[in-house]
Amino acid sequence: MMIHPSYKEMMEAVNKKSEDDTTPIVSSRYSIVMATAKRARQIVNGDEPLTDEVGDRKPLSIAVDEIYEGAVHILPDEKTE
Repeated sequence: MMIHPSYKEMMEAVNKKSEDDTTPIVSSRYSIVMATAKRARQIVNGDEPLTDEVGDRKPLSIAVDEIYEGAVHILPDEKTE
């Protein structure tokens, strides 16, 4: 069974919104997984979903859609020097 959207599609959608086209916001599946899990926890803890089609869907599915649709933005990691 294939999950939609795929990691690759999610990374492309997130990076498309980058202000600097040369530096991707996310460069690994780990970043997508961590951001999605964090947003799902926020929904579980009472944050309102930012997508219209919630129904009886689970928080993780809602979080995936929110990130893919651009309703939730992933901030790039700040590099410390």
